[in-house]
Amino acid sequence: MSKLLSLCALGVSMAVLAVDPAITPPALAQAVSATRGAPPATLRLIPAPREVLRADAEIALRGTLGVDPTSDPALRSSAAEFVEAMNARGVRAELRAADSRGWQVRLHRAASAGGRAVLSAAGTALDSAMSAEGYVLVANAEGAQVVAESDAGLFYGLQTLKQLITGSGESVRLQPATLRDWPAMRWRGVHDDLSRGPVPTLEFQKKQLRTFAAYKINVYSPYFEHTLAFRSHPLMAPPGGAMSREEVRELVEYARALHITIVPEQQTFGHLHHALKYELYQSISETPHGHVLAPGQPASLDFTRAIYAEIDSLFPSPFLHLGADETFELGKGQTKARADAVGVGRVYVDYIRDIERTLRGAGLADRRFLFWGDIALHDTALIKELPKGMIAVSWEYGASRNFGRYLKPFRDAGMETWVAPGVNNWNKVWPNENVALPNIQGFAREGQAAGATGLLNTTWDDNGDALFNQAWRGILFGAAAAWQPGESDIARFERDYGLQFHGDTTGMIDAAHRHLAAAHAAIGESRAGDASSYLFFVDPWSEEGVFDLVRMRPVLARVRVHAESALVLVARARAQQQLRETDALDALELGARRIDWIGAKSQFADEIAQSFGRTIDPKRTTPVTWVDLADLSGINGRLQDMRDGYTLTRELFERSWRAENRPYWLQNNLARYDAEIVRWTERINAMDRIRRRHARERKLPTPEELGVPRSLLKAPGTASPPGAGR
Repeated sequence: MSKLLSLCALGVSMAVLAVDPAITPPALAQAVSATRGAPPATLRLIPAPREVLRADAEIALRGTLGVDPTSDPALRSSAAEFVEAMNARGVRAELRAADSRGWQVRLHRAASAGGRAVLSAAGTALDSAMSAEGYVLVANAEGAQVVAESDAGLFYGLQTLKQLITGSGESVRLQPATLRDWPAMRWRGVHDDLSRGPVPTLEFQKKQLRTFAAYKINVYSPYFEHTLAFRSHPLMAPPGGAMSREEVRELVEYARALHITIVPEQQTFGHLHHALKYELYQSISETPHGHVLAPGQPASLDFTRAIYAEIDSLFPSPFLHLGADETFELGKGQTKARADAVGVGRVYVDYIRDIERTLRGAGLADRRFLFWGDIALHDTALIKELPKGMIAVSWEYGASRNFGRYLKPFRDAGMETWVAPGVNNWNKVWPNENVALPNIQGFAREGQAAGATGLLNTTWDDNGDALFNQAWRGILFGAAAAWQPGESDIARFERDYGLQFHGDTTGMIDAAHRHLAAAHAAIGESRAGDASSYLFFVDPWSEEGVFDLVRMRPVLARVRVHAESALVLVARARAQQQLRETDALDALELGARRIDWIGAKSQFADEIAQSFGRTIDPKRTTPVTWVDLADLSGINGRLQDMRDGYTLTRELFERSWRAENRPYWLQNNLARYDAEIVRWTERINAMDRIRRRHARERKLPTPEELGVPRSLLKAPGTASPPGAGR
């Protein structure tokens, strides 16, 4: 541990930032030359920079960060954001005119005299690949210089500088380095599901954007089915569960200063059940109260034209995402006759063309339309008929070794492509990073090789209870994989995540993540899937619950040890230092407790059944006493443990939900906890009745009275095998 601590002991600190194009070249040259020849140091940055020209051992910084309020609005905005971020980390900073006090940072346009001097002294240059977002950063004991051609490049240089400055208060340190950096992919995005339950507050969305920008993500794509409030179709949006026009405008403006483009995805074909469930929309529903718009109905295109006219007025993005995935009902309702005649693929492609033509004719000719590529891949011969100006976004969420097959048909048809991996947070009590990180790594690698221009890392909330604060590790690895060329190193990222995201210098947060990944793997080893919401809520005494319980018996203790070890590590990390992103740590602890509960409730349910079996065993030679039954239900009884496990996780879940989301949909999730609390409370009450009756009549209960499955009454070695009695 001492070696680990020494490697991770990077503090957080304060500095003096001055935005000033006037720099004395001899002083800069002296500062740069003074660091040459020093032993290299390992940089722990996310994303990893393209070129490290030099890196030296960290040094202490003293004083207050000073930022010169420049007359250039773009530089003023970047400098102010940097100061605000430093102050939020406990680093004193202020806007003030550049002077000779303390450690300073200056921002330079590449063509300026100051910029040319910095590049000359560092022995480097900016080339054409760096024009849009690249930068050169020189940070040493004399100060820091950022040189770039673009506003975005200057902004990203400051984001990297944030990571080189560690510590807080009087323990501020700098990792001196000279870097030359630019992205591998032009568009690096996050796709955030806002339609399957959680709808974030505007304040949390702003926090998301600030965090995205800090790791050089430049696209935020909120996913809408029915949670954008449309004036033309007001019936769709649930009260309290949709973004208003005013909120959208405020968020778009906020994103602009962070160099983030908001690319809305509003479904135009499938995934429209929350509109089509209303009777007013039955004429355009492929099947009654279904999910898919009916091609061939003029009103279907009228619907899309109307909602996209409002989107056009709200989102200035060069891109709009049309969705159009998973149109599984197509050809089963209003379009059945045509689909039978020409094929479902033809119906699909023709309607995509109709949507594109309709929107271009409605004033959106200057926009680029993204669409999900999954349905078109079912009939690759028709892809060449899709409009060439559209961008195919291919998604795949497994650890495939051949992601190129999702891109080649579109590239062969002359279409631009983006790739969409996923953080694997859906239907889970904690994201399965064993799947997510290799998926992101592989799809980014092969997407770059195939010429994909963007990466859209996806979060989905299929079960309605996913928390974005649990997905940050996958989100940040997506940022790294899209910025860095080729295959990103998962081990390196895992080493750096806790330090950069939480300010953890001990390595304990990273170790906690490894334990949760190991818990997922242990459940997978049992062939029960992973740490899913299903396993968390399934009644272990139901037919399905018994089946999974018996399969998981060999791994339950291991699952719990991993989850509980994660909890201990987070608690120790919190106690030893001032950590950042504490809401995300709360969400991590919730994930660990829910994984632990998957194991604990299975163990307790098994133990209750076996103890009950011993109690009522007709071969028993000793009398049954109140002690035998009290162990099952009493002050510290296992039935009470079953109730209490859901009560605790319910409280923690609600806290984490409210930290990021609106109240909308929360009760749907809490109802699942409440149902389990009631279930086990009723079993406690049943056991209390059994105990009182036994005290009066010495009558033993039957398993059915308590709901105990007879297959669990025997000891594990003799219990019914998986599937028995099903």
